[in-house]
Amino acid sequence: RSTDYGTTYEKLNDKVGLKTVLSYLYVSPTNKRKIMLLSDPEIESSILISSDEGATYQKYRLNFYIQSLLFHPKQEEWILAYSLDQKLYSSMDFGRKWQLMHERVTPNRFYWSVTGLDKEPDLVHMEARTADGHTHYLTCRIQECSETKRSGPFSRSIDISSLVVQDEYIFIQVTAGGRANYYVSYRRETFAQIKLPKYSLPKDMHIISTDENQVFAAVQEWNQNDTYNLYISDTRGVYFTLALENVKSSRGLEGNIIIDLYEVAGIKGIFLANRKIDDQIKTFITYNKGRDWRLLQAPDTDLRGDPVVCQLPFCSLHLHLQLSENPYTSGSISSKETAPGLLVATGNIGTELSYTDVGVFISSDGGNSWRQIFEEEYNVWFLDWGGALVAMKHTSVPIRHMWVSFDEGRSWSKYSFTSTPLFVDGSLVDPGIETQIMTVFGHFSLRSEWQLVKVDYKSIFSRRCNKDDYQTWHLHNQGEPCVMGERKIYKKRKPGAQCSLGRDYSQTVVSEPCVCGQGDFECDYGYERHSNNQCVPAFWFSPSSLSKDCSVGQSYLNSTGYRRIVSNNCTNGLQEKYMAKMEKCPRKAPRGLHILTSDGKLVTEQGHNATFIILMEE
Repeated sequence: RSTDYGTTYEKLNDKVGLKTVLSYLYVSPTNKRKIMLLSDPEIESSILISSDEGATYQKYRLNFYIQSLLFHPKQEEWILAYSLDQKLYSSMDFGRKWQLMHERVTPNRFYWSVTGLDKEPDLVHMEARTADGHTHYLTCRIQECSETKRSGPFSRSIDISSLVVQDEYIFIQVTAGGRANYYVSYRRETFAQIKLPKYSLPKDMHIISTDENQVFAAVQEWNQNDTYNLYISDTRGVYFTLALENVKSSRGLEGNIIIDLYEVAGIKGIFLANRKIDDQIKTFITYNKGRDWRLLQAPDTDLRGDPVVCQLPFCSLHLHLQLSENPYTSGSISSKETAPGLLVATGNIGTELSYTDVGVFISSDGGNSWRQIFEEEYNVWFLDWGGALVAMKHTSVPIRHMWVSFDEGRSWSKYSFTSTPLFVDGSLVDPGIETQIMTVFGHFSLRSEWQLVKVDYKSIFSRRCNKDDYQTWHLHNQGEPCVMGERKIYKKRKPGAQCSLGRDYSQTVVSEPCVCGQGDFECDYGYERHSNNQCVPAFWFSPSSLSKDCSVGQSYLNSTGYRRIVSNNCTNGLQEKYMAKMEKCPRKAPRGLHILTSDGKLVTEQGHNATFIILMEE
């Protein structure tokens, strides 16, 4: 244990028991002083609890073996524990005493209550098998979870591993007659069936994000194998429209599905996606949450300053968008909430995404323009609010150097972090926004012990920043200053200013709404955008179907074919023209429905086409 950022370490074997073998370490997300260590289940079942940041421990034996823990987002003493034999336990005293909640819970399908939505803070949502062998969605309070105290918010059985509780939404899946049906509850209301376009025959659905009262979902159609279609919902998560087809997917290390979609941190509405077109993977970007997509503009020059010959749409920049499953590497793409507009990613210039000829590229303007910073694969980390970048070569051979840039990758200084070349296995960057310390870990040879190297960058930040070290940056989309209905101006450090921002740095943002234009609206459910940018009813959709439950004297919401993009902040302009309007229901019932054939006969020869004509008098 180190209390000085890794300069010195104290051995703790006698504090935890000389013969204790540990398997995992948890730090409480709400109180960093509280730490829990799990013993190796091959040897014993016990936990060690510390309330002083790991200085001293108390050991407690368990009568079950823990597979995973889930801490309550607000109450630091409350924990859920999932056992190796699929039982769910709860504790209200940070693991000292445990109580069994259910004996047959699906792995990773249990959730704490969400503040402001669930009435009780100690409510738990879970997917569990009942005595009849079926899977159900159940809720109960942690101290009152006997069979008589459990609730079933959805009356029928559900598909296994389908429950998702995320922000305002709860999702489940029910397969009937060989077809998957998806249901959603918004803000704990009654479940409603999710409406995808009629032609959609989904065999799998993944919830990508539920930010800002809208659902981004990836749906795999019956004829897709290595791609998914992206859909985006209305506020309630019921009506979905197509955002992008054939987005690349792959399998993670544990068999999990990974969709090649990346949400840029710090600026709402910007996503990157890798799309499969004629067996080629190409990278696209959107600035309005999936309404419009375009290819990435390649850099004008290469690392040597020579012009890059690359004309859209035949040639563009393509990026690897998968986040690292290893927390000790930077991953193939990264952006930070604290450094808006700054993006670093591994990729290549050409007609399609390559896995061999790759380099590292950076954007300082939210993805509008890009520069190449390395010709090979590097891990790149953000320091001090993104004001400095640290790069280390991603390689299987030992290294001794790292590079630091203060001007967003335009120039780099080389530093040696070890006298003997090190096989680098990863690095731990202090997760705080003021990050100026990094711990690199690895080994000198395949048989040597672990080496920890503390790298402290404080000395290269010569001073604290003053007002002359800042500049303003205007967010834009290819020169258009209105992004998601707003004009935004950010304050950022001038490239090359070798000063530290410090803990009290405030990212001043000037924000004002724009007048609503066509780009602030997307096609409503049942409508498709044609080449003239107009939303027209899809072939399978009848706008009058929305008034099918009409009663005389009542009203219904009649769509104009458009809906404003959720979380778009534009005002006035086309808002009145495109918003759905309340219409009076027809005063008379429809009458006079006739069905005819084009030739007037009610018989036809086998093997011939018959055209039917449907007429209604009123």
